[in-house]
Amino acid sequence: MRSTYPNLRAALVSLLLLVAVLGMWQLATGGGAGTPAAATANLSAEELEYLRMMGKDPETQAQKSGGFPSPMAVAEASWRHLSDPFFDRGPNNKGIGLQLLHSLGRVAMGFGLAVLVALPLGFVIGMSPLMRKALDPFIQVLKPISPLAWMPLALYTLKDSNVSGVFVIFICSVWPMLINTAFGVASVKRDWLNVAATLEVSPLRKAFRVILPAAAPTILTGMRISMGIAWLVIVAAEMLVGGTGIGYFVWNEWNNLSLPNVIFAILTIGVVGMLLDQMFGLLQKAVTYVE
Repeated sequence: MRSTYPNLRAALVSLLLLVAVLGMWQLATGGGAGTPAAATANLSAEELEYLRMMGKDPETQAQKSGGFPSPMAVAEASWRHLSDPFFDRGPNNKGIGLQLLHSLGRVAMGFGLAVLVALPLGFVIGMSPLMRKALDPFIQVLKPISPLAWMPLALYTLKDSNVSGVFVIFICSVWPMLINTAFGVASVKRDWLNVAATLEVSPLRKAFRVILPAAAPTILTGMRISMGIAWLVIVAAEMLVGGTGIGYFVWNEWNNLSLPNVIFAILTIGVVGMLLDQMFGLLQKAVTYVE
């Protein structure tokens, strides 16, 4: 029970802060007289469809002329997108669910490739001082390079925007995992390794039964950091390459001057990023042991 009260107090403070932010937002935007709902209130369904066919959507016009959107305008845009998230009406008109699936697919592929490279190489670096000294200059030179700086080369060599996006996710995900894996492996207690040597444990068995469990919390920390960076980078990459994805959705809605949709997409990006981080946090907690 004692641990419950701090959590309840923290939740209450968070709720109060949210209410305060929404209140200040509502006051700053003046009540949002030009909301999409107000623009379509006096129109029939046939008139609304005709105006949309003529490229004069009243909702879009209200969003363009109404200044910064109010919380109600963002709430209406959010409900509109969440009520039908998987529609597909052409290349530039896809539901938010489909856009997220494209982005998450690219992140999963690039992150998976980074895992396949970073974990084995991190084990080698962590277990071999010679390899650590030999590869450290390359890691220190390549690690600070912005992932988006690789995008022009990726587009030129790979000739495919989707593959280029996966490559950018790979190149930004590999370094935190590689460094944390090498550090975790190198930090395994010598006593445990000496016991394994005394028992004449094979190298493969020692790696999976002794080193991996001991280094798992550090490895998961690197993977958690990598996932956060990957989700951040894919949004920027999709703005550059276009096509599909949540980043392209943000850029496309900005080009349409639909700020409620832009704010909704920003909030969606934040929520998805939080869920991904929480997932790796739970995995990290599951493999962390108390001595």
